[in-house]
Amino acid sequence: MSMELIKPGINIDFVGKMKYAMAFSAILIIIGIGSVIFHGGFNLGIDFAGGSIIQVKFSKNVSADQIRESFKSTKLENSMIQQFGVNEFLIRTHETFSDQKMLAVNVEQPLGAAFGKDFEIRRVEVVGAKVSSDFRSKAIIAIILSWLAILIYVTWRFEFRYAMGGILALVHDTLIVIGAVSILNMEFTINILAALVFVIGFSINDTIVTLDRIREIVKRNPKQKLGDIINLAINETLSRTILTSLTVFLTLLALYIFGGAVIRDFTFALLVGTIVGTYSTIYIACTSVLLFEKMRLPKMAGKK
Repeated sequence: MSMELIKPGINIDFVGKMKYAMAFSAILIIIGIGSVIFHGGFNLGIDFAGGSIIQVKFSKNVSADQIRESFKSTKLENSMIQQFGVNEFLIRTHETFSDQKMLAVNVEQPLGAAFGKDFEIRRVEVVGAKVSSDFRSKAIIAIILSWLAILIYVTWRFEFRYAMGGILALVHDTLIVIGAVSILNMEFTINILAALVFVIGFSINDTIVTLDRIREIVKRNPKQKLGDIINLAINETLSRTILTSLTVFLTLLALYIFGGAVIRDFTFALLVGTIVGTYSTIYIACTSVLLFEKMRLPKMAGKK
């Protein structure tokens, strides 16, 4: 027996609200792009911009301000200091401390002068400028290739108009998640990239279920209006869509609240992606199929 959140026979007019949804999505995307321009690009983490991460554990209570004070007049003066756990800090800097001597002068000596022997350097990660530049271009290629692979798969499985609806939804989701990350000026790290890949997978999975239902109804009632078919398909799969998304959302919300500072940006991007991915299945992917059909019909009439 399947669990029903939505009563069978419900008939919400999703297609009728299409114009409002498109306008709302356009506004969100414009705000996101505006934020990227306003901030002068993305706030790239060391994975994409190069630099160092130093993890330091203290054996007594210290604050980020005290640590920053100890780094005055060193190369770490303008570094980002983030607490996670008890008396443990991540120090992020765009300086690359590739040799031990630089690390000693800029990290160990200043901390030793301020805190004595009450600290331990647990980890040092260094990413060079060349590596980060390669990584940046490969990340963009990976996202675009994932879109293309999905476009090919959905075209093969369904039709091109369905595939274009799915891809528009994925581009829409990616832009809105990136926009949200930019608005809050979060660091764009490998974790955010992983969140984007997850959102792409989650969103297309949801979309394919609904597109499959549209195709089934088209086969049963080929003369029925496509707008009515899309509405019927969305309403029939609505319970499943909400249950799936709600389960994922609540799990991510728990991780966001209790998972600590290190994964907070990652889970925030996933939370936004889950909401937007569910919304885009209904209002971008499915309604785009209708738009492509409306564009195709005048062309076909013109050929006749």
